Amino acid sequence: MHASSVLHDLPATALLTLYRQGDLSPVEATRAVLDHIARWEPYLHATYALDPDGALEQARASEARWRRGEPCGLLDGVPTMVKENIATRGTPTPLGTAATILTPAVADAPPAARLREAGAVLLGKTTMPDYGMLSSGLSSFHPLTRNPWDLTKNPGGSSAGAGAGAAAGYGPLHLGTDIGGSVRLPASWCGVFTLKPSLGRIPIQPPYAGRVAGPMTRTVADAALMMRVLSQPDWRDATSLPAQDMDWDALEIDPRGLRIGLQLDAGWGMLLDPQVRRVVEDAARRFEAAGAIVEPMPAFMTREMADGLDRFWRMRSWLDISALPAERRERVLPYIREWVSSGAELSASQVFHGHSQMAAMRDASVRAMQPFDFVLSPVAPCVAFAAEWASPLNDPQRPFEHIAYTLPWNMGEQPAASTPAGWHDAGLPVGLQIVGHRHDDLGVLRLCRWFERQRSPLPDWPRPPAG
Repeated sequence: MHASSVLHDLPATALLTLYRQGDLSPVEATRAVLDHIARWEPYLHATYALDPDGALEQARASEARWRRGEPCGLLDGVPTMVKENIATRGTPTPLGTAATILTPAVADAPPAARLREAGAVLLGKTTMPDYGMLSSGLSSFHPLTRNPWDLTKNPGGSSAGAGAGAAAGYGPLHLGTDIGGSVRLPASWCGVFTLKPSLGRIPIQPPYAGRVAGPMTRTVADAALMMRVLSQPDWRDATSLPAQDMDWDALEIDPRGLRIGLQLDAGWGMLLDPQVRRVVEDAARRFEAAGAIVEPMPAFMTREMADGLDRFWRMRSWLDISALPAERRERVLPYIREWVSSGAELSASQVFHGHSQMAAMRDASVRAMQPFDFVLSPVAPCVAFAAEWASPLNDPQRPFEHIAYTLPWNMGEQPAASTPAGWHDAGLPVGLQIVGHRHDDLGVLRLCRWFERQRSPLPDWPRPPAG
């Protein structure tokens, strides 16, 4: 655990205990977080539509409920932020790009609705890159979002502001989205915890192959608390899983006898940084020392799968962007425009084959999981990169070389977490990915909680620059 007792560093579980005991007010907690954001934000630029007045109004209503002994839900009074592409009523949803017409959302999307119903104090939104298509804090609409551990570095993306904000203390609860690594990459590069749940576990709008919403927090227990709220059903997501009676508070597990695969070769993409590899191998040894059976997991993805998916996404994005009026199209980030431009030259057979690679990835990832209960791997092959870059290679012709470890689990629909595991000599965090079988979200959280207790101590959380 990071050593700290200041209010903006307290996890949601601790805040709720203090509220229950009458030792702290949601107004005090919200003010402390807002003050902390004000100190950090000139450097990080992690927020969008931050609403201090509205947040304090929500906090005062929560304070009154707690004084009556009638909290309205599991998160009553907890400062919370939501990724910009998850609609909240009354706030425009620019999708990270200056090309969007800013129209206020008419209703909360399912995850935001669940948070509001549970009494969470919604402080505002967090930033993302254009259309969520980058693992970066670079956006044509938002100011450049930076990594709080090193302001010259990138927080990752597309849940860029959520990763940076969670690490910097912008409240204990953050909500991101993930279609190829967009909660796990910023979690790894910002040193926080996240769960990419099984497809359909958290209803989302609009649903799309591989797209999920996921909690981003500093502790596993806080993420489990969010899952209790977010996993409630919502008819607006026709792909959502049936409601399940899961004990999200039961986070204990004994690793003895568990079969754990260790995946160090993704089959394609960037070479694995030796120091990232050492962190993951150290984590594997801890599981092995506790009695787990750890065995190598062979690569199961191919370059054909990766390139096929790239072609499909290029065509999909080119259709969207080319349909914009010329003036709006020119506002899209140049990197994105260059990436999608080749979509105009793709044939129907190439696009169809590319789309079929999502199913090929799903089948391959499900098959590869069969010998194991869980899988350990890097989240990314590298640590955080230059803040101004759109991706670790900054090459629109090779945009996805860093998502080889994360992407297959979106297509396979399995739950996959990123949990802080160690530190690189560059002074940057390294995340460990823990993957479970489809629908075993609770099992992944349990294994992450065990590792959270067993890992080496981590540095204190970053602080805003003095002055």
